[in-house]
Amino acid sequence: VEGPDAAALLDRTAANRLPLEGRMTLAPMLNDRGSLIGDLTIGRLADDRFFLVGSSIAELHYLRWFEKQRDALDVAVSSLLQTQCGLAIAGPRARELLSRVARADVSNDSFPFLSIRPLTIGPVQALVARVSFTGELGYEIWTAPEQQRTLYDVLRDAGDALGLRHFGAQALNSLRLEKGFGSWAREYRPIYTAAEAGLDRFVRPDKGAFIGRDAIMSEKANGAHRLRLFEVDSADADAMGDEPIWRRDAVVGGVTSGGYGHTIGRSLALGYVDRGLADLSDGFDIEILGERRTARILKEAPVDPPGARMRS
Repeated sequence: VEGPDAAALLDRTAANRLPLEGRMTLAPMLNDRGSLIGDLTIGRLADDRFFLVGSSIAELHYLRWFEKQRDALDVAVSSLLQTQCGLAIAGPRARELLSRVARADVSNDSFPFLSIRPLTIGPVQALVARVSFTGELGYEIWTAPEQQRTLYDVLRDAGDALGLRHFGAQALNSLRLEKGFGSWAREYRPIYTAAEAGLDRFVRPDKGAFIGRDAIMSEKANGAHRLRLFEVDSADADAMGDEPIWRRDAVVGGVTSGGYGHTIGRSLALGYVDRGLADLSDGFDIEILGERRTARILKEAPVDPPGARMRS
């Protein structure tokens, strides 16, 4: 998103304040009813140039929404899906790996959490963000498609001595569940408000006018449900999504996603329950393959609840 009115467009559509140059922020997008229609990470590359990251399955929806809200603003919104691709590195030695290949200081003081900047990695020109969906210290790295193989080789070669290993979508799903991180089209959908999804901490009604602001100031925007993380007593099967959540003889909610937490050795599930029950802990069951399994609401993420690893 770039142009003289780039900030004006994003300020109108994002419920959070825009970041300073070189920084990133998490920013829900709302409709006029205060419901979620987007879950974006916004990075500011210059005063009039922003880099947005969101779910690829929602890209067309985002592009149409920005076009609808653009009006007469002097701003260009373009897809980078075909022109940028990349890799993610994560784990306690991720900074050590990046420092071996980047031609810049990537220490925590110089490149803190939620920073974004161009870096030269080996011979590759890349855009690097200090973020990670794993909950660990990590980076997301974007480059032109024709440079991705070179980027991969540079990281792999430098990482061999550090114990670098591949991880895929199933591992990522397990790690984000252990942090209670929601994802678009599962936990975050237009049928829920920011308050229901636990994203209201990223909504700033005092920043000025934006789409959905008036709605979230009303009681209705609080919604009837709350997203919660459950630990499930199940040794042979995990929830996947759409399983009913029971309390006594009534269904009080539904699972949005689930899986096995390999770090903690427990089955986990994210799901919505009735708002009046969301502050309880025990007394729930989640039905998996037709069998009700005992489930408990966790009051905090079971792995690194304060997020110290991401910020280390």
